[in-house]
Amino acid sequence: MKTKVYDAIIIGAGSVGLPTAFFLAQAGLKPLIIDQFASPGQGSNKAAIGGIRATHSAPSKIRLCIESIRTFSTWQETYGDDIEWYRGGYSFVAYREREERILKDLLKIQQAYGLDIHWLDRDELLEVIPDLNPDDLLGGTYSPRDGSASPMLSAHAFYIQARERGAEFHFRERVTGIIRRRGRVVGVRTDQGGYATEMVINAAGPWARSVAQMAGLDAPVAPDSHEAGITEPVSRFLKPMVVDIRPAEGSKNYYFYQHNPGPIVFCITPEPPIVGTDRRETSVFLPMIARRMVDLMPKLSNIKVRRTWRGLYPMTPDGFPIVGRVEELEGYIHAVGMCGQGYMLGPGLGALLSRMVRDALTPEDRQILEELSPYREFSAEEKLK
Repeated sequence: MKTKVYDAIIIGAGSVGLPTAFFLAQAGLKPLIIDQFASPGQGSNKAAIGGIRATHSAPSKIRLCIESIRTFSTWQETYGDDIEWYRGGYSFVAYREREERILKDLLKIQQAYGLDIHWLDRDELLEVIPDLNPDDLLGGTYSPRDGSASPMLSAHAFYIQARERGAEFHFRERVTGIIRRRGRVVGVRTDQGGYATEMVINAAGPWARSVAQMAGLDAPVAPDSHEAGITEPVSRFLKPMVVDIRPAEGSKNYYFYQHNPGPIVFCITPEPPIVGTDRRETSVFLPMIARRMVDLMPKLSNIKVRRTWRGLYPMTPDGFPIVGRVEELEGYIHAVGMCGQGYMLGPGLGALLSRMVRDALTPEDRQILEELSPYREFSAEEKLK
């Protein structure tokens, strides 16, 4: 019996693996996607809160997210799946001169890449977000073309559309080894068998480093925990995602938005980071973020919280993803270290990886890959992690 050979094997059916599978299958290739969980998007993807923005500080992430927004915003019209896309925008608020200076400096980079983002003074910003606390408010940036969608509905949509185009998925299956011969990939071994391929894409999220080590490689990806929550649904009163980058005791920043069906979804960046894979909820998260959110927007004080949860951010030393082929093993590709932004980067990155596998990279793709190279010095720092 002839062994089935796949055009590519993707390890991980999450925020990056699912769009990559879709774009590969759409291009006529036959990928196999292997995931340890029972269904698509059950790792870090289901812990994402759904924000999608192109307003980053790095050209590579700006370009990838422009493509992601194009995919998310046209998905229902093109493929028929309602992923609860909502173009509410993003606003980074400033109550101190330090944050005002940081945000205005970043505008120069963001506007240079054609992003629709501007500084609004206090009164202009209150017109967009009337319920902000006006005391000491200096203003903020506003990018109306950013938005949000449902991570779970998006994962299901990418999965269904990829399957319809010929992608094959194996769930409840663990990768145990990358099979290599004479310096190149020839297959993947799992706890249920072996599969032949000349191309492996590591999209394993928080588990990326252990997958890389199976190939005799390394990827400097270390997960840390971030906690999030959701309220009861209420009538629409808030359009943009609101981000407050002021540090405070126990937290580096926090952000929240009103999801399309009505609930407020919120998250905090802990400081110091909570390194490891512990996803148990804590007793300190809700009091900490509630105080900050209600101080910023008093109207939130009477909304009931439905639940909280923790997810894993696969972090790199500089806050940028690691994407590209490796020199040590032909046919192996890193697509790891999304630093908690895999959901918004996923479609843009999936399209790029599809072009990489097909040897159809554009000059812009090559610039992105140079910035995200596995061989960079990791000395820079993402300003809006």
